[in-house]
Amino acid sequence: MAQRSGVPVKTIRFYCDQGLLQPSARSEGGYRLFDETVDGELALIRMLRALEIPLATIGEVLQARRSGICHCDELKTTIGSKAGEIEQRISDLQHLHGELTRMLNTWQACGGRRPAAER
Repeated sequence: MAQRSGVPVKTIRFYCDQGLLQPSARSEGGYRLFDETVDGELALIRMLRALEIPLATIGEVLQARRSGICHCDELKTTIGSKAGEIEQRISDLQHLHGELTRMLNTWQACGGRRPAAER
């Protein structure tokens, strides 16, 4: 699982200990074995952690995802809020991209000349 996902073994163990990931079985040597569904769950955990969502909330998200049912208004509000934050970040980054592009176009137009004071 660690090789497949690029997530360190220690982190996967931690997520298992926190109840976020559930191994499908154990090998004779005691290693945790995972089925393919864990790939998507691990990707989701990584994404939500990058958004600084607390582990407890991530656990709730995973439970809702597994069951297909979410009755928790607070969880829906948290996820909706994060979605709004992402939309704002995208807007801010698009604005920044436009500003940087305009700046680069201005610099290209100057022909690379230095101001007279620097000559």
